[in-house]
Amino acid sequence: MAVKKKYNYGGREVMGEEIPFEAEKENWNVYLLEDGTTLKMKAVVGSIVRLDEYSPTGEPIYLLNASNVVNANVPDQLKKK
Repeated sequence: MAVKKKYNYGGREVMGEEIPFEAEKENWNVYLLEDGTTLKMKAVVGSIVRLDEYSPTGEPIYLLNASNVVNANVPDQLKKK
């Protein structure tokens, strides 16, 4: 059984619990810039908390702790010598 603790949500303290998970898929978003650069970005989730708070449709609200990972493939002519 998960341990519940308080989390800050919308300026209030709300009880919730961290939910164990495994990443099923972590796709990259790829952006092609006019200058020839390709940027790739993805969010990597570190933890997920399910709050004892619900949306207007009755679904539980989740807090995610995530980091953005960015990779740039820049054409040589844009690189500083």
